[in-house]
Formats: sequence, C-alpha cells, structure tokens
Amino acid sequence: MLVVSLAGSPSQRSRSGVLLDVAGTWLRERGIEVVNYGIRDFDAADLLHARFDSPLVLRFIEHVETADGLLIATPVYKASFSGALKTLLDLLPERALAHKVVLPLASGGSVAHMLAVDYALKPVLSALKAQEMLHGVYAVDAQIRYAEGELPASLAPELQERLDESLQQLYAALARRPQPLDPRLLHASLTGARWSI
Repeated sequence: MLVVSLAGSPSQRSRSGVLLDVAGTWLRERGIEVVNYGIRDFDAADLLHARFDSPLVLRFIEHVETADGLLIATPVYKASFSGALKTLLDLLPERALAHKVVLPLASGGSVAHMLAVDYALKPVLSALKAQEMLHGVYAVDAQIRYAEGELPASLAPELQERLDESLQQLYAALARRPQPLDPRLLHASLTGARWSI
C-alpha cells in the first residue's frame, strides 16, 4: 500500500510538519510505503503560474494517482489552511482523490481554530472527490515540541493518543480498500481455466 504525505507549511520549521513526520513513521513501521512531498519542494513560480507541466508537479500528480491514501498536514493561518497548499491542490486533476482515503492534520495557535480543518480544508479535499475522509487531527502548537539537541521531536500524550487512534482508522480503511485483481485470475475466470498459484 502507498500513502502520499503532503506537508503544507511554507516554513522550514513547522509543527504541522512534526505531526506529519510522526504519522509517517507510524505507517512505515506497519509496512506502508510513504512518499513525502512538501510545499517547499515546489518552485514558487510553478505554483503561482499554475504550471501543470512542471516535472515535479507531474511526478506529484502521478504519485497521488497511484496512492491508496493521502496524509495532509497544514498550519492554520487566519482561520484557514496554508495558501501555498491551496495553490498545489489546485493543480491536481478534478477527481485526483477518487478511491483514496484521506487523513487531514493541522496545527494552530489555539483551540479557536480547530474547525478550520472541517470548514476550510475538507471542502477542498471533497471537491477532489476523496472517497473516504477521516475525522482528522487538530493540534494546538503547545502540544508539539521540536527536536532539541539529542531530544527528538515529540507530541503531548493526549495529542499522541488522538493521532494514534486516527492512524489506526487510516490503516483499517487502507486495509479494506479493494485490491486490484491479479490479471491471471481474471483471465482464468474469463476462460474457465483451472490452475493453482
């Protein structure tokens, strides 16, 4: 199974990025392949001028098309998600998230912005036809600690518990997605052949 991880913060140091890194590690430990993208990876001119033919944009679109799920994280600015993230999402095809499971993550300065995921980010993801949108996780910045010296980045216990629960839901949703048919089995059923693997 493949999950695309998308960091929506334009900042080099980002609490939503820490949240995303922790989530990606959790999935990898359970055998899920995770491909990472960050808004900072893309040339600003490609995003602002909607260059659909940018090599990195094309590679990103291809990964999204082949992925089973999407992890997307953003800081909350002015009660909404990152504008830079919106410019990238605008480059995706209309049904880019069809047949995908999506887990949105966000961080902000206070609980006052916790509905930004539901009222700002989720409608955009729905417009891209996300098949299954999980509840999502909102974190207050104070719940996320950056790595310092020998100490790794960490999450407050309550936040870690909520994130783990959401990741378990993501994992279960990925596991129950229909898998592509083995072409040999399809051919056998069409021809009536009998064979064993």
